[in-house]
Amino acid sequence: MASSEITLEALPSVSDIPAADWDACANPLTEIPATSCNGASQAYNPFVSHAFFSAAETSGAATIRTGWAPRHLVAKIDERIVGIVPCYLKSHSQGEYVFDRGWADAYERAGGRYYPKLQASVPFTPATGPRLLIRSGEDRAQIGSVLAQGLIALCGVSKASSVHVTFAREEEWELLAEHGFLQRTDQQFHWHNQGFSSFDDFLATLNSRHRKAIKRERRDALGAAGITIHWLTGKDITEDAWDAFFDFYMETGSRKWGRPYLNRKFFSLIGESMAKDVLLVMAKRDGRWIAGAINFIGSDTLFGRNWGAIEHHPFLHFEVCYYQAIDFAIQHRLKVVEAGAQGEHKIARGYLPQTTYSAHFIADRGLRRAIDDYLARERAYVEEAGRELAEAGPFRKSADEPS
Repeated sequence: MASSEITLEALPSVSDIPAADWDACANPLTEIPATSCNGASQAYNPFVSHAFFSAAETSGAATIRTGWAPRHLVAKIDERIVGIVPCYLKSHSQGEYVFDRGWADAYERAGGRYYPKLQASVPFTPATGPRLLIRSGEDRAQIGSVLAQGLIALCGVSKASSVHVTFAREEEWELLAEHGFLQRTDQQFHWHNQGFSSFDDFLATLNSRHRKAIKRERRDALGAAGITIHWLTGKDITEDAWDAFFDFYMETGSRKWGRPYLNRKFFSLIGESMAKDVLLVMAKRDGRWIAGAINFIGSDTLFGRNWGAIEHHPFLHFEVCYYQAIDFAIQHRLKVVEAGAQGEHKIARGYLPQTTYSAHFIADRGLRRAIDDYLARERAYVEEAGRELAEAGPFRKSADEPS
């Protein structure tokens, strides 16, 4: 596959790509300042780092055995890596958070074969970030187009039914649409820092009912049971802390989906290579860890991911996952807290709807037409639902509302 002097190849492991080259494409600010397609500053995103993908693959969490066979698409100019799409050939639709099982069922009832499919994403991670990774200083429009065309070609070579680029940035979503990808939207709930200097500053922007409810929840979560909260990052995250957190993760994962996606080795590898990018919010009672949440720290965003507990106390989940994340973001001047997938209950706690974007190339023309029609209706629904949810938010409607 080639376009002018750009060549493409698909590699079967992240370890086949030098970490320095991968990171120069994934997070250009680690090399030199760069701008994205729309002129915005390119922020550091820990999930697209070489270290994160390496931990997922080396631990065995994202491998052919688990249905995640790496097919990372690499663009080169004169043997120099200038672009990458993290990509997997998948035999199922688990661990993606953008649900296409209905499409698979319909296609297979009609006699088609939906799997394997190609998935361009971060395994097990519903967080928006770059999916067309392009080295700074290169022609982003040209290389982005070549990568989009390369994904379609790889779909054919792999005998896959489709390509799914999930939790992409909006500008990538638009570029992929120009190459025949169908556009899908969904929503998450994010908290935005308005330059607050304290949690009380944030509370002052809420209406009286929600402000009082949050104060009560925070008080009840910690006070009665004698629970203390601890922030662990960098060298403070010991293997004992990982052991405790993994117990929490397994407890929640086994209840939600039967077999949690990540294994214990994954967290040790993250601790070795990315500890500075990790925040563990841990709850302790009577000298032992009882609950915790893992967050990843970007240049301007705190990404909330997994949570779990071995003791269950009222409102402890909200405290550990949402309120502590807000506290941390305020103290460290982060602009956004992304609280993960789904959960309209987050609105009452100051997290507002945010559109997420995915792009889908469907090889079969009949299936493509049916999905295209469905997505047009779904996008309209997501837009209207987001508007209604934002209007129902907990914030004061006017400056003269009583505080």
